[in-house]
Amino acid sequence: MMQPPNRQLAICFYPPAYDIRVESIPIPSIEHPDDAIIKVKLAGLCGSDLHVYRGTEGVSEPCVCGHEFVGEVVALGSNFHPNASGRPSLYSTLHVGDKVISPFTVSCGECHFCHVGSTCRCVESRLFGTPHTPGGQAQYVRVPKAGGTVYNLQEVSATREIQKLDMKETIPNLADSSLLLLCDILPAGVFAAFQALNHPKILPMVTSLPFPHSSIRTFGDNAHSTIPSLRPEATDLTIAIIGLGPVGVCTCIAVLDFLYTRGSDFKIIAIDPNESRRKKVAAIYSKISCDQPRGFLEVADINESKHVVSKWTNDTNCNAVLEVVGNNSALLLAYDLVRPFGCITSVGAHANSSLPFTGQELFDKNVSLDFGRCPVRAMFPMALDILLRRQDIFGEVGGEVSLIDKIVGFDVAKKTYEEFDKGKCGKVLFDPWR
Repeated sequence: MMQPPNRQLAICFYPPAYDIRVESIPIPSIEHPDDAIIKVKLAGLCGSDLHVYRGTEGVSEPCVCGHEFVGEVVALGSNFHPNASGRPSLYSTLHVGDKVISPFTVSCGECHFCHVGSTCRCVESRLFGTPHTPGGQAQYVRVPKAGGTVYNLQEVSATREIQKLDMKETIPNLADSSLLLLCDILPAGVFAAFQALNHPKILPMVTSLPFPHSSIRTFGDNAHSTIPSLRPEATDLTIAIIGLGPVGVCTCIAVLDFLYTRGSDFKIIAIDPNESRRKKVAAIYSKISCDQPRGFLEVADINESKHVVSKWTNDTNCNAVLEVVGNNSALLLAYDLVRPFGCITSVGAHANSSLPFTGQELFDKNVSLDFGRCPVRAMFPMALDILLRRQDIFGEVGGEVSLIDKIVGFDVAKKTYEEFDKGKCGKVLFDPWR
């Protein structure tokens, strides 16, 4: 569909719910010297988009959808120039024509939260795909605070971490469909795995030292050298992952990758009521577990999972539960499956409702509860590492073990939202120019 000058096609949401329209709207322009305008090559449909689509996010105004996009810089604000100093490096190095990836939230790169790595809580944080920050399911998108938000792929290729991986030449050849996974879902899965496996309550199983000596090095105390190691059977990790949508798949891969790297013994139960999602994870596990001598993963529906965990642990339950759904039924299942003195890590985006358990219940079980949004910018190097090494999963589209099911045009946007909402398809990307 040919557009008039200064107009573009975009997927728009209209409240209160389930109303998706493809419309012709103005192309965004520079509004602030820190802005960049991106020509979108691909945009993702994410599970978090469904909160807006279903009307549970409280969006009361029409908006351009989507918070995952990869594209090319076509315009930059006046604060981008070679002599920019004292600010994030992109203000002096980003150019028109560069390919960039954008995290799903704006981050300035200059506030306290950005400096310490909690970029998702930047003082300038805004979520793409909302009325105040139009999203990436469009042909063009404006990125505020672009020097602290986007990734310049040319600059990423030159980083020391990538040089160490000897994969510098690989990055420019990655498909846009693969790169788009770095906007949200792969960093979110890595974040969930990282939080759980580095939790003080999990470290005894990782270090073979009892709590709190498993964490004592943090405080500069070497008294743990006189503490006997745990018996081997006490160090077995049992982990539940609830929700096997795209972020859940990334979480499974990240957990397996970390545990294989550490040489840990483990049992993972991957849980979802949707049979096609369970089959996808089972196929992926079959592929990446080849020649791995330790640990195993089993997929199950909700009822099966309780019996499996009970049998595995003699009713002790899981050391850690990773909740990747974002609703109270998943949280309740997480509480049921976690053992006393265990941890629940939730990266699912929850609607505005009360928690399904009380503070007393958490207290009586000594359960640690981690909640919140992934700091994508901080997790990017770890996520890129896994993306590069697992191109057999993340590099293809439409295969048995591919994370991405298909790439479609805006002409089927309404139908695609409906299918995704009903669990009839997995990860779908939009090509705005198809």
